Parts: sequence; structure tokens; C-alpha cells
Amino acid sequence: MGPIICLIFGLVIGSFLNVCIYRIPRNISIVKPFSFCPDCKNSIKPWHNIPVLSYIILKGKCAYCGNKISIRYPIVEFLNGFLYGIAYLNFGLNFILPFIFLFISALIVISFIDLEFQIIPDVISIPLIITGLIISLLPHGFDGLVSNIKESLLGILIGGGSLYIVALLSKGGMGGGDIKLNAGVGAILGWQNALLTVFIGSLTGSIVGIIILKKTGNRKIPFGPFLSIGALVSLFFGREILQFYLG
Repeated sequence: MGPIICLIFGLVIGSFLNVCIYRIPRNISIVKPFSFCPDCKNSIKPWHNIPVLSYIILKGKCAYCGNKISIRYPIVEFLNGFLYGIAYLNFGLNFILPFIFLFISALIVISFIDLEFQIIPDVISIPLIITGLIISLLPHGFDGLVSNIKESLLGILIGGGSLYIVALLSKGGMGGGDIKLNAGVGAILGWQNALLTVFIGSLTGSIVGIIILKKTGNRKIPFGPFLSIGALVSLFFGREILQFYLG
């Protein structure tokens, strides 16, 4: 039952993440007003706001104006729920799990905001660094997470510093948001996983970037989503990958 409960909980939180994705870059309070249609501005009734299910029942349209609802909404909800369930299976039910949930949700919000606006808000990335420092002070022994304050600080330094060097060499090719994001990854997962995150993010970003460039000619491709993919791979498989290559 544990994974199912976490999945359902993740779906519910995913609905709130959609609020964050829409409102944070537009400088709208995430607390009030209640959820509303971006087109007609009518408040969404609770029974129209059931994660994933309401989108299917309403056939992807607003119950009031009939305008299309972005497919992003059910994708974010499902993705968050799915990853919560995987996190439970990977880490178990313990006092660290809420911090893992926070990490996952932050990566999702960052990815979708960066995709649309090419920004990574400090209000999301900075708390990741703080989260890593908090985790480092808690008594635990979970593989793949920092185990002490020294590891967390080193992760911040190397995680953020590695992309800061890239930013200097590329003369603007790397944004400050990406640097802070990877500093947060390092704070939570340690410096080795932070570098693994950059490697995976760069690899996936290059592949997708080449495809997009050939099809659209668009050179402005946000790096945040690819860093987030790398961070998720590092979270769930980083220990095994590092052991395989480093012994």
C-alpha cells in the first residue's frame, strides 16, 4: 500500500505544483486566489480539480469557457505521483522521505518554468541548498545522500562551482539559475553526484538540442530540465553508476 499512497499523495501535490509553475514566474501569489482558469479566470471547483482524472473527464477543456487545458497539467501531476512512488520504493518510509519528495517536486517545477520562461527562480533553487544542509545535519545513513555537513558544503562548492567555470568559459552560455540548481543538487546528493548530474544533463541536452536545432533552428534551449533529469538519475541510480565506473 505504501507506494500507492505515495503515488496518490504525489498526484495531489502535483496539482499544487501546476499552480507554482503558472504563478511563480508571473509574480502571482501561490496561496490566493484559489485555482482559476488562465483564460476565463473562473475559479475551478474542487470536483474539476481532481488530479489527472478531471482532465480526462473534462476532455482537456475548461468546464466554463471550453478552452483547452494545457497537457502540462496532467503530465506534471502524474510525473510527481509516479516519482513519489519510486522514491518510497527506493528509500522506504522514514524521516528523510519528505525531503526527497521536496527535491523531486522542486526539480519538476524548475524544469517546466525553465522550459517556458528560460529562468530558474531563486525561490526554488535556494531552498534546495538549504534542504541539503538540513539533511546533512540529520542522523542517517542513506546511500546516495550527503551524510554530514562537510559533504554537503563540498557538494555546494563543486556542484555550483563546476557550472560557474562553464559560465565563465562560455561567456554567458550558462545562467546563474543553473549554477544554483546544481549547487542544490550537490548539497543533497554530494559532489560526485553533482558532477554526474552535469554529465547526464549535458549528454541528454546535447542530443535533444541537436534534434531541435535541425528541426526548428532554435538555439535557445534551457539547461534546467536536463540538469533535473540528471539529478533524478543521480538520486535513484547514482550510487550504482558511480560504483560501476569508479569501483
